[in-house]
Amino acid sequence: MSAPELPFFVYGTLRPGEVNHGLLLRGRTLREEPARLAGAVLYQGPGYPYAVEEPGGTVAGELVTPLPRAYARLLTELDRLEEYMPGDPRNLYERVEREVAVTATAAAAAAAMGGDGERDGEEEGDAEGAVLRGGGPVVRAWVYVAAPAVADRLRARGKLIESGDWLTRR
Repeated sequence: MSAPELPFFVYGTLRPGEVNHGLLLRGRTLREEPARLAGAVLYQGPGYPYAVEEPGGTVAGELVTPLPRAYARLLTELDRLEEYMPGDPRNLYERVEREVAVTATAAAAAAAMGGDGERDGEEEGDAEGAVLRGGGPVVRAWVYVAAPAVADRLRARGKLIESGDWLTRR
């Protein structure tokens, strides 16, 4: 069974302005929108971050929608970059399907371009829902998270990126 063609949530070196964005994503995407992943925190890695699933955390990044004609090759290249092989216990990362919230900034821009600005399923005064959804739509996306053994090591002795945003780590 092949993987569904979901967008990707990127939070480190694949973000715009970072080294792997230019190498792998530039010119191969339909959209790149600011987004947030709830239920994860970021740890410093050797030149790149790891997202570790953790209740209460939030990671900032971008939701990247590849061009349809580039999808299959891009998926293969991203798996290679992240050294991800399905079922391999030596993986540093696992590619998992998670809900990602497009941030209010991106949702406001979409509304300004002709959208109605309404958020499905959110009632007025639903503050918790607005926070979870980042003020915008929630979509399913592929996310590369730290594999279980790596996550355990990071939790025990890793350097947490308190902001949850790789771009503000310096």
